[in-house]
Amino acid sequence: MRTAEVFRNRALAGLLTEVSPKEYVFRYEDADLSLLAISLTLPKTQQEYRSPYLFPFFFNILAEGVNRNLQSRQLRIDEHDYFGLLVATAQYDTIGAVTLKPKQERNA
Repeated sequence: MRTAEVFRNRALAGLLTEVSPKEYVFRYEDADLSLLAISLTLPKTQQEYRSPYLFPFFFNILAEGVNRNLQSRQLRIDEHDYFGLLVATAQYDTIGAVTLKPKQERNA
C-alpha cells in the first residue's frame, strides 16, 4: 500500500492511497472543510472516494507519450506504474494548483 499527500495551493487537501493496483482511495482531510475541492469530479460532498483505477483527475496530471517514457526510464519506474510516476513527478512543477508528495510514515 502506497500513500501520497495531496496539496492544493500548498495546503493539505487529502490523501491518495493505492491499496492495490486495482483499488485506489482518495480521502479529503477533515481539518479544513472550507478549502475548495481539488476537482469537479471529486467534490467535497463526499469524504472518501474509491476506484478500481487511478482517478482520471490524477491520471491526467501525468506526462504522455515520449515524455512519460523518458520519465520512467530516467526515474527507473515502470511506465505502467501510474501511481509511482505520479508521486515522483507531481511534487513540484504541475499545471494547476495540485501537487502530490509521498506520505512519510511516522514512527510511534
